[in-house]
Amino acid sequence: MPASLTSAEPAAPRWWSATPLMRGSLVLHGAAAVAVAAHPPVWPWALGAVALDHVGIAAAGLTPRSRLLGANLTHLPAAATPPCVALTLDDGPDAQVTPQVLEILARERVRATFFCVGAHVRREPALTREILAGGHCVENHTERHLKRFSLLGPRAMADEVARAQATIAGVTGVSPRFFRAPAGLRNPFLGPVLAREQLRLVSWTRRGLDTVSHDPHKVLARLTRRLAGGDILLIHDGHDTRRSRGTPAVLEVLPRLLEHVRRAGLMPVTLRDATAGTGSP
Repeated sequence: MPASLTSAEPAAPRWWSATPLMRGSLVLHGAAAVAVAAHPPVWPWALGAVALDHVGIAAAGLTPRSRLLGANLTHLPAAATPPCVALTLDDGPDAQVTPQVLEILARERVRATFFCVGAHVRREPALTREILAGGHCVENHTERHLKRFSLLGPRAMADEVARAQATIAGVTGVSPRFFRAPAGLRNPFLGPVLAREQLRLVSWTRRGLDTVSHDPHKVLARLTRRLAGGDILLIHDGHDTRRSRGTPAVLEVLPRLLEHVRRAGLMPVTLRDATAGTGSP
């Protein structure tokens, strides 16, 4: 482990603060209500302004790397030496894929961060503990990985995050400190939820899109194009990564990806190690 990295827990937000976009949205809604009350004929203009505001907020939520709705870790802190990258794996644990991923990582002496789905953790508790025993981190990827996660209201969204948090902590004895939304999509309700759960939102620097295109050559090219220190790399160990012949793309891509990382002089680290002692994304 680099000298600049320690085992200390990364700092997490302890309260939620609205972003300038959200504060501006609140002001706009208030101004529109006042304008309509004072002069009712302006209601079409007020309604149009509010509708455009909602479109902007929705666009921010549909942009995984955006910080317009709140803090979002898209790149590792610059202080780590030697230059590091964080390998992150989503949607597991999977009984068929994850053990093979763990074998590759053990053989290469690499530690990674697994964003796990709560329901999968309950189905594979021993495998989840095996991930942790290998020196890797297990983080929160919601309870059910709903495709409509970004459309949920505050109560349903809080339930998805909190249930996964409780499930993972109950199985492993370690509470997740990071959260990744399904497909990176979210809405303004997520920020307060993560603050209550002491979680930091993480997206990525570059992703393989291995659940969309199962061609290992294309997946590897996306992950290694302009690869540099500080990158957060995303690939999947969930069941959706299988190619037509049944071979998960991650099993073909991962060894070659780690070779690229080594040749670039980069050190793979977990998100916890890379962000230890930092107070903000």
